[in-house]
Formats: sequence, structure tokens, C-alpha cells
Amino acid sequence: MQRSQKWCFYGGVLGLLIVVVLLLTGSPEAFQAGLDSNAAALFGAGPGVYEATAVAGQEAGAALSLTGGTFSLIVLTLPYIVFFNLWPNWGATLYGEVRGATDFKRNFAGMASALLVTTLLAIVVLLSISKTIGWDFYVQANGAWWNYAWYGAAEPPLPIWPYPALFAAFLTENRLLQLLVVGLMSLWWFGWSGTVFLSSTRVVFAAAFDRLLPEKVAEVDERTGTPVVALLLMVVPSIIVSFLFAYDVFGFQTLTLASTLVIAVTYFGTTIAAILLPYRKPDLYNASPIAKYKVFGLPLISVAGVIFGSFLGYLLFQWLFDPNNLYGIGYSIHPDGIKNGTSLAFMGILYATAAAIYFGFKAYRKKSGLDLDKVHEEIPVE
Repeated sequence: MQRSQKWCFYGGVLGLLIVVVLLLTGSPEAFQAGLDSNAAALFGAGPGVYEATAVAGQEAGAALSLTGGTFSLIVLTLPYIVFFNLWPNWGATLYGEVRGATDFKRNFAGMASALLVTTLLAIVVLLSISKTIGWDFYVQANGAWWNYAWYGAAEPPLPIWPYPALFAAFLTENRLLQLLVVGLMSLWWFGWSGTVFLSSTRVVFAAAFDRLLPEKVAEVDERTGTPVVALLLMVVPSIIVSFLFAYDVFGFQTLTLASTLVIAVTYFGTTIAAILLPYRKPDLYNASPIAKYKVFGLPLISVAGVIFGSFLGYLLFQWLFDPNNLYGIGYSIHPDGIKNGTSLAFMGILYATAAAIYFGFKAYRKKSGLDLDKVHEEIPVE
């Protein structure tokens, strides 16, 4: 899987480079002409789709400046930015299992570079969109589409989601190049999807090694080196979930709106553990490389944890309770806000199920003579 992910990454980078080059070398006039002709030929859109989409977006109230704004508006934008940036460090859950996990500088560099590179690429892409597609039009196209997809408005003149890579491909009339761009950019998804199963199967492995799940779960096929049972435990439910989401069975798309913030919840729990580590486990902490770093005599890990934890607390409050009715994923306390309590309840059920599995197997193993509290008292060496 690592080999296929590597090639997906290389192909995705090439596709992104082509997209940026097309956007930077194109012009607004060329894009408008390309959109009108390709949208009609490929998706059956009517004539003048560019102007009609802009009008539909304006009627939907889509308006957002690319630059400028007050500090308070920037603060309100942060939850959007961080929601996007939660994904680059998705693999952080695996860092404790890789060689060199005790190297503080290596871990810091890995996480920081993932965020910085992703952010810089996002800025380049957004500026490229602004130059050729036009920022106002891009916002309006999204407003028209999502007003239809989420709120049941009339189908927009452009009957597809305004995918920036596809828009960039419309700057050329070469069908082969268009297909190449879309194909290469799709590799980002294929490479990422494997990582989802990578992290989840590691959790299953850890639970099996700790005897919280049957040992069979951690078995690896000797011929292929594949954790078949662990993968099946993830893949089979994912097929069911994908079906429910794709066809919106039981309103499943709405149920999953708050799903990304569970990554932040994981970080929040880890942050609290980091703050308390020097005081709860002083011997373990003092033996670690980070123990030498202090801020006014206080452990750096605790000081950084308080700062980051406060920031995460603010974000979680905004996402969950949405006092300004901006995000639409939680249970808004705004008088006219979206009350998406079902998604929060769904996330709560998932956490409750996980807790039931954990404490249930923990009690079962204790009756069998294995006290997991003793197992978890110390973190094993690398």
C-alpha cells in the first residue's frame, strides 16, 4: 500500500502542478469561453452558463472577499481554516509507532512541514483561481451549487460542483490533457483513502495487542503481509457507510457533518494528557528529551498545551454551538441557527459504542486474570 500511495502522491503533485500552470498562464476571457463551451458539450449546460452561474450565486447571497477584513472576521474564519488543516496531520496518530518517535525535533518538523506546505499550496491555488477563474465567480459558483445541494434551491446553470481542477482543464481544448488533469488529481483521493484504513487498522492492532479485542484481529497473512481481519473490520463497515452517504439513506449526509471535528477532539484529549504528564508521571517525563525545555521554570509541554488547548477549546465551541450561525455542523445557539443535533448525537453514539467496547473487554479480561490497568501504567520503550 505504501508503494501505491507513493505513486499516487507523485501523480497528484504532477496534476496539481499542471493545474497551477494552466491557471497562471490562462486569462479570465479564456476561462469564460472554455467554461461556456465545455459545460455545454460535457454536461448539457445551456448557453451563457458563466453569466447565468454568476447571477445564481448572487441570488444565493454568495459574497466573500479573498483579502482584507477586520481581526474579528479573521478570528471567525479560523475554524474554517483549521477544519481544513486537521487533515494534513491525520497521520499523527501513527507517530508513536514509527522508528524515531522519541526524536522531538523530527516529530515537530514532520508535523510543522505538513501544515506549512499544505497552507502554502492552498494560498498558491487560491491566488491562481483568483487570477484566471475570478474569485467572485468561484464564490458565486459554489454558492449556486451548495444552495441547490444542501438547501433544495433550483438546479444551478452549471449542473456540477465547481471543481477547480476541472475549471483549469477547461482552459485547454485538448481532451486528452483534460482527462489527464482530472485523472492525476483524483490520485489525491486514492492515496488518502488508504491512509484512513492505515490509521484505523493500527488502532485495531493496538487494541488486540492489549487484549481489548480478540487476538485473531491482529493476525497478519504470512504470504502477503496483510492484516486481513483488521482490514475487513474497517472495509466492510466503510462500504455500508459509503452507501448510506452516497444515497443519503436516513439523512446520513447530515449525520456526518460533525465528523471531521472528532480529529480535533482527539487532539484536545492528547493536549490535556500532555499538560498533565509532568505532574502525573514525573519519572516518565523527566526521562524524555523534552524535559529540558522550560518556560519561566514551567515545563514547555504544559505551557504549549495550555495555549493550544485554549485555541482548540475556542474552535470546538464555535463548531459545536456556532453562536454566529456560520458553520452549520453543530447545534447552533444562534436564534436563527441550524440545529444539527442529530450529527452530534451520532458522534456521541459512536464514542459511547467505543467506550462500551473498551470497558466491556477490560472487565472481561480482568475476570480472566489480566488487569489492563497494570498494562497501561507505563509506556513501553521504542
